[in-house]
Formats: sequence, C-alpha cells, structure tokens
Amino acid sequence: MANSNRLRRTRNIGIIAHIDAGKTTLTERVLFYTGRTHKMGEVHNGEATMDWMPEEQERGITITSAVTTCEWRDANINIIDTPGHVDFTIEVERSLRVLDGAIGVFCAVGGVEPQSETVWRQADNYRVPKIVFINKMDRVGADFDNVVSMLQERLGANVLELQLPWGKEDNFHGVIDLIRMKCLVWDEDSLGEVMEEIEIPEEMSAAAEEARQRLLETVAETDDEIMEKYLGDEEIAESQLLSAIRKATISLQLVPVLCGAALRNLGVQPVLDGIVNFLPSPSDVQVVKGIVPISNTEEERPADVNAPLAALVFKVMMDQGRKLSYLRIYSGKMKSGGEVLNVRLDQKERLARILRMHSNKRARIDEAAAGDIVGVMGLKSATTGDTITDLDHPIELESIKTYEPVINVAVEPKTSSDQDKVMTVLTKLTEEDPTFRFHMDEDTGQIIISGMGELHLDVLGHRLEREFSLDLNVGKPQVVYRESVTRTAEAEGRFDRALGGTPHFASVWLRVAPLKRGSGFLFQNAVDPEDLPEPFAQAVREAVKDSAGSGVLMGYPTIDASVTLFKAENKEGVSSEPDFRVAAGQAFQAACRKAGPVLLEPIMTVEVIVPEEFLGDVINDLNARLGKVENIAVRKTSRVVTAVVPLSELFGYATALRSASQGRGTFTMQFSNFDLVARKNQ
Repeated sequence: MANSNRLRRTRNIGIIAHIDAGKTTLTERVLFYTGRTHKMGEVHNGEATMDWMPEEQERGITITSAVTTCEWRDANINIIDTPGHVDFTIEVERSLRVLDGAIGVFCAVGGVEPQSETVWRQADNYRVPKIVFINKMDRVGADFDNVVSMLQERLGANVLELQLPWGKEDNFHGVIDLIRMKCLVWDEDSLGEVMEEIEIPEEMSAAAEEARQRLLETVAETDDEIMEKYLGDEEIAESQLLSAIRKATISLQLVPVLCGAALRNLGVQPVLDGIVNFLPSPSDVQVVKGIVPISNTEEERPADVNAPLAALVFKVMMDQGRKLSYLRIYSGKMKSGGEVLNVRLDQKERLARILRMHSNKRARIDEAAAGDIVGVMGLKSATTGDTITDLDHPIELESIKTYEPVINVAVEPKTSSDQDKVMTVLTKLTEEDPTFRFHMDEDTGQIIISGMGELHLDVLGHRLEREFSLDLNVGKPQVVYRESVTRTAEAEGRFDRALGGTPHFASVWLRVAPLKRGSGFLFQNAVDPEDLPEPFAQAVREAVKDSAGSGVLMGYPTIDASVTLFKAENKEGVSSEPDFRVAAGQAFQAACRKAGPVLLEPIMTVEVIVPEEFLGDVINDLNARLGKVENIAVRKTSRVVTAVVPLSELFGYATALRSASQGRGTFTMQFSNFDLVARKNQ
C-alpha cells in the first residue's frame, strides 16, 4: 500500500517550449515556492539554478536538460527543464522519452513558434499528456486569445481554458479561476508567495461566465456524468470536475490552459496545482513494454516496486572525469552497491552510487524504486537508450531516437602533444551527446566534428577549451551532404576467381530506383529463397547497407533510394557469404553510377520575425540566399516570414539579419529535409 501511495504522489514532468518562452524562469519560481531553493535565480543575470553550465550562464539559454526534485501538496515532483533551441533537440527527445507529463510554455506575444511546434510533436509521439502555461502576459503585445487559437490551429490541441487573464501588458493584475470562479491576485512585495482570492471584478464577470460555460461544455463531451449534470442544469462539484479534467488530460483528450507572468511571480502556484491535479503519476500511464532477449517475446513491466527491475538510461554526462548516468526506473528497485545488467551489451555493472539530483548538485541515497528519476555512478559502459535490469530478468525497452548531424567543423590541436588527449575527450563527448560525431580525415589529418548546428558546435568547442584545457584551431563550418539517384538502373556484380587455389563465385543483380524526398533507404529481396539461401541474401543486404554509407559521387551516405535484389546465382560448394558481399558491393556501385547520382544538401525551415518596415530587405536577402518564401503572416506590428533555405547559405545569417533590421529582427531555423543542391546563377 505504501508503494502504491508513493507512486500516486509522484509526478515526472518536463518543461518544454521554444527558446526564450520562459521555461527556466518558470522552473526557478516552482523551486522557490516549493521550498527547494531560498532565492530565485534569474536567467538574465546568469544565476538560474537549472542553467548551471558556464556556457548556459553566459548565453542566457538552456543547453542541457537539468533534473531536480521538489514537493507540492504532498506530491513528489521530478522536473526536467529542457532546452528550447533546435540545436539541442536531442535533450528534449530523450527527456520526453522518460517523462509522464509535460508543461508547454508559450510566450503570450510570440505564441506557437517553430521549436515549440517541434517539441509538441515530440511529446505527441511519446503520447505525453500536457498542460499549457501562457507566459509573459505582462509583455507589450500579449494576446491570450491569439495564443489559444494558435494552439488549436497549429498544434491541433483540444484546449481547455481553466483561467482567463485579468488585464494584459502593464495592466495585467491576475487570473480568473474558471473552476472555482474566483479571481487570483499576488502580492508582488512578497515575491508572489502570498496569493489572495477575491471576487471576480465586475468588468470580467460576463467574460468569465461565458468561459465557464465553454469549459463545462468541453469537459462534458469527455465525461458522461458531467454531461448528464450539465444538460440537467445541476450543480457540478469541484472535485468531480477536477477528476473529469484529470482523466481527459491523461487520455490526451484535453489540454488544460493556464496563464501568468513568471518573471513578475504571477500565476505560478496554479501551475503547481495543475501538475498535481491533472498530470499523471507513473501508475496512471500505460505499462511499459519491452523485448525479452532470450525468447524475443514482448513482456510488460508494471510500475511496481516488487516487479523485476527495468530502467532506461536517458542521459549520460561526464562529471569530473567520471560517468554520471541519468535513469528513469519503470519497475522494481535498485540499491547502491548492487549488481545490474546492461541488456544491450549483456554486461554486468555495479552501482557505485545512487544520487537524487538537483541540477548539478546531488544527494546520495541508498536505493531508488519504480517511478524515480535518479543519477547513477558506476555504469561504465552505458550510453543513451540502454536498458538496465536485474541479472535474472533481462528485458530491452524501446531505445531513444537520435538525429543525424547536418554540419561539420574541422578542428586540430595547436600542439602535437594534445592529439591523443583530443581524441579521448571527443570520445567522452560522444557518449554524452548522441547527435555529436567525430572522425579523422585521412587526407588532411584534421579531426572533423559533426553536430546539429553552428551553436551546437560552438558550445562544444568552448567546452573543449574551458573544461578540458584544450587549445584548438577551428575551421569554418561545412555542410554535411547526402547522395541519391534520379532514375532507375540495373547492374550486375560478379565475383568469379580463384584465390590461393580455391574457387570463389557469386553473381548479384540489383535494381536501384529513386524514392520521394524523406523516404530514407529501402532494400528489398525479390529472389526466391530456393534460388538464393537466406545466409547469402543476408550477406547481400548487409553489403548494400554498407555500400550505401559511402556514395559514388563524394562518399556521402545514399538516401531516398530503393534497392531491389532481383536475380542471383551461386554455385554449391563454391559460393560463400563473403563472395556475395563483394558482388553486392560491386553491383550497388555500378547501378548507382548508371542511375543519375546527385548530391543533396540539408534544407532548413526558417522563421523570421521582423518589423514591417524591414520586410522588403529581409525577403530580398532570403532570395539572395536561394530561399523560397512560403508564407508571410501578420503579428501586430511585425511580419512573420516562413521560408525554406539551404543550410549552406545560412552561415552568418544572424549578423546579416541584425544589419538588415537595425537589430530588431529575430529568427529561428530547424532542419526540414535533404534536397538537390541549389546553384546560384553565375
């Protein structure tokens, strides 16, 4: 019973949003009001508790997801504050993979912006229930109704307004609670700690009554008992209404919406109430499933401390030279000093320490159980997405989706003595960040590091200097390309020779054909198993996959193409799997050369927000960068330009936009797709 009560009181939630929507500011208030901290850290002066990295404090942005724990109304809340910048989207992805609920923070002026769309879709992919906090209601241009409309139109959210703002901009005074039909105001002299309930102001009473009816209608559509009482004009108890909203939120039918101004300490406590009232506990969400390695069968692991241990490593970071792994425990329990199994490697590991995390601070604990999010020392071989279980009950949970890098930079140490150290440090960074890669260029001797954008690689470069005392020469960013084909072609690969007196033979016919953009790479075997034994067919499949990693034009991976094995010959007692690998590699290369190979480059979706008087200059600049303007929207006195632009043309765009708009324009970009390399008119 104690275990089930503990689980019911647990909330594992994340705060997700576009950059500069106020996620970290909201988190700081949450920590202050729950008593977790005794001073509010501010992002703008580099003192935010959750932005503890020097890079975060200097830039005023969140770069790495930070974990903390606090308590509110007898509930234990594990919070992950995630980055809003597209370059660090892996931090959001791996956080959402292990969370049960999320708070989407939206700026009352900017509304639904590109990266907030991205993180919302990521949450949808993992079926994470959400509540919304519309922040910055005190800013010039704040428009609550507009943001609600954008949530419905852009995100397809079935929103449920639980509050209305009382005033806006400089006249934002508080919020109207539509469940209790009271007005909530905060004493700013007490840093918002003192919250008072007053009667709804007369000028808001009509709007509040209308919004209350909309709320009841929306909830009634999801709950038969509420519907019956609503149609019968009966009184609906507050507890019954809260219960129905909770049920509809957890089942993804509704998204409750709250509002406030976190920087002015207005509206934060109702967000905490919303977390407890509406977001799920570990026992409310779908039971986690995984594959048992030995039998290859699917099995469930309930959120129960008495079930076998199943935990997922969702983040790895280096801490003073030692590996710190962040785990979400789905079932069972683990004890400090105990032995566990890394299922991917089939390797035993010992838990040196279990840590309760508070940003970059931690407290040692003896054990952790189902529903907990903890840090662990001692998992020497663990990487993001690994499953940790007890020794006797292995199960492999769904891993975490990663992203392919789109930008390269060449680096080299200024002293030869640092060469080995650089390679060791970079290996450690790849364990931390699955979107970071590196390799040695054999032609130039340079180390090529790859990442998700200029900011991503810039941050990593500064970390190499600051944390590891490495002095590096850094080259200019280079785009990571892909290759594809433009027409269908067929070719044979034939391996027929004697090596060391032993005959070898294999003949493979492959057909290569283009696929639409974004389709990836597809291999199909159309040869009857009687004509080609499965081991040989598997050898062909593996060889084609390896060959596709290095295209025929410039050695970039081949994508958006299908390869069909439609004919093969083998000689009994002569042919072998290596023979078919060689023949398949030859056939793939030959077919690609005949299929009109082309180079593809990464295309970015760019959203530029600029005052109307600079619109023409901004559009002209985008056109000069081979961009295609897809939409121009009106937002108060500004214009929002959406365009697709080759990444290669966007280096240095931040400086160019500042120059073209007298520093008043802002932009965001995110990866869209790979497409044919654009050429400027000569």
